[in-house]
Order: sequence, then structure tokens, then C-alpha cells
Amino acid sequence: MRAAAPDGPAAMAPEVAAEAAAIAGRHADSVDREARFPAEAFAALKEARLLGLMVPRDFGGGGGGLADVAAVAHALAQKCPSSGLIYAMHQIQVACLVRHGQDSAWHRGFLERLAGEQLLLASATTEAGIGGDVRSSACAVGEEPGGAFRLEKQATVISYGAEADAILVTARRGADSPPSDQVIVPVLRGQTQLEEIGGWDTLGMRGTRSVGYRLVAEAERAQILPLPYADISARTMLPVTHILWSSVWLGIATDAVARSAAFIRAEARKRPGTPPPGARRLAEATAGLQAMRGMVRGALARFEEAADDPDRLTALGFAVAMNTLKTEAAEMVVRIVGQAMLAGGLSAYRNDSPHSLGRHLRDAHSAPLMINNDRILGNTANLLLAHRDNGSLFG
Repeated sequence: MRAAAPDGPAAMAPEVAAEAAAIAGRHADSVDREARFPAEAFAALKEARLLGLMVPRDFGGGGGGLADVAAVAHALAQKCPSSGLIYAMHQIQVACLVRHGQDSAWHRGFLERLAGEQLLLASATTEAGIGGDVRSSACAVGEEPGGAFRLEKQATVISYGAEADAILVTARRGADSPPSDQVIVPVLRGQTQLEEIGGWDTLGMRGTRSVGYRLVAEAERAQILPLPYADISARTMLPVTHILWSSVWLGIATDAVARSAAFIRAEARKRPGTPPPGARRLAEATAGLQAMRGMVRGALARFEEAADDPDRLTALGFAVAMNTLKTEAAEMVVRIVGQAMLAGGLSAYRNDSPHSLGRHLRDAHSAPLMINNDRILGNTANLLLAHRDNGSLFG
């Protein structure tokens, strides 16, 4: 596979992403069937230097923006949603480091390593005993002699944790800190011990290998990102997560509609002048896809417009918009894939058909559960009690 040119990987991202996506697609059934990490896709992404796409060029990265990363995630998800989702989750962590770590010597060095070695990053934000609330932690950063710390976390989910080169972990700032006083710290593979505490035999997104682990890490305190996790979450992690996840779900919907459209065209050629029975359902799915695409693009533009303004990023209206993107996109992908399956009929329902949408449907149903839509809708409802919409057509 051809690697991106050193002087312009961001400009070449669409071309090399298409090559990586093709490789991901060739192994997608195996990844899904065996619930295994998509190693072939990520070997291609590393060779193309797309794991460091968002790292600034000063650190040896691609210098790309969120739109570039979203486009790669979207391309991958059309062929292998697990690959697209892992890429998105990796880039969420990269965004946090790029946007909030450049004032720290340790993190500047880590960004150089990330770009140079094409490190794969995971995250450990969920924890046993806190009910899925990522804005609370039970574990704490414990003081150790010589500027070190020790951390132990019962993480209910660490996606592709065994394959990650580093994991960004949330924890209370100290043993006496309340659950909401959190920091986030990248810990390296050699600093971390992982003990599995749960398996991963799921309906869809099987290649993410989102296993639970007991994580124990001993590292330097210099590795802790200086900004509180609450600020990093509001300014970067929450909006970037919702935009990139939605880009992945859009990729699933895009391929589902494309497969059904191919089926409908083939049926129409068999009976010229007679619309196939599923044509109307295809029209509905296409309309939904266009609406979903506009929603994701709109949210991306809104984030990029506010990206350098902490006040806008932490405004209630912005949080409502990003939460709404997540919940709506998660519902839309399920609906669109369902409509596309009705358009394709039994050909879409079969697992041994070139128009099969079985994996698309299973993967799509993960969307409302990551993070659970009901939890996000509850948070949005609380925000709306304090937020007054200005009534503008463009929000």
C-alpha cells in the first residue's frame, strides 16, 4: 500500500483512506465473525500514517483537522464499521492531546512519538460502581515517591485495550477529591497491567473488542494533562466524540443505502417500466440519509467555528446541540438501515447475499447504546431547564 507523502498527508487522506477502507472491507466478515481486532485495517492505516493525521506538522504529524479525520472514519465505516469506530475512538484521544497537551513538555514529546511511531490510543473512562457516568470516578491518582503515581481502575469497558499502545484514563485528582474532580492521563503499554474482567460476545461492533479490565498503572505525574477533565470533556471530548461517532454511523447508513440502491436498479432492469416493490422504501432511506449527512456536516461546521473559543464550547446551547447530534444520529442510522433492508427485501435479509445488510443492522443497533441515549437525553433535559433558545433559524 502506498504511504502518504511526508509533506502532505492531510491532503492525501481521502485517497489513502480509500485504500485502507478497501483492506478493511476484505476482512470485515472475519473481524465480525471472530470478534477480533481488525489488524489488517490498522496495519494499512499505520502505513499510511493516518493514526497521526490530526497531530500538528511541528510534531511530525499530518496537520489535518477534524473534518479530515471524520472523512476517514466515514470511509472505513462503509466497509467495516468496527474499523471506523476504533479509528474514531483513537482520534478522540488524539484530539484531547493536541488541543490540551501542547503546553506540557511530556505531552509534546508524546505527540512526537504518536506521530513517529503511529501509536494507537484507547480510553478508560467508564468504571464499575458509577453507573456509566463518565463524569465521575471512583479510582484516584495515588501519590508515589519521586513524582510518580499509582492508579487502579475497574474499567467496565476498554475498547481494543489489549492492542492499544497507550490508554487515556480518567481518575479523581487525589484520594481526597470528590468523584467529579477528575483528571485524565495517558499511560503507556509498559506502564500498565491489564487483567480481563469481562468478555465481548455482542450483537454488533464485534471487532472493537470492548472488554472490561482491571487496569493498574504506575507512571510519572508529568503525564497528567494539566487541564481538569471537566474542561477537556466540554471543550473537546464530548463534541469530538459525538461528531466522529456520528460520522461512523453515517458511513454505515451510506453503505446500506448504496447496497439497496444497487439491488433496486438490478430489479428495475429485469422489468423495465415497472418500479420494484422496494423503490419507495429506498426513497425514504435516501431522504433520511441526506438529512443525516446534513446534520453531521452542520455539527462539524459548528464545532470548527467555535473550536478556539472556550466560552462558546462550554455554552449550554452548544452542549445541547452536540448531545442532540448524538441521540438523533444514533436513532437515524437504525431507521435508515431498517428502511434500506425493507427496500432490499430478502436479498438484504440474507447473510449470503451481495446485498446483505445483516451486519449493518447489528452494528447500527450499537449506536443508541454508546453512551446510552436515555442518559444523554436526561442530561439534555437538565440543560434545557437552564438554557433559553434564541429562536434563530440557524441556532
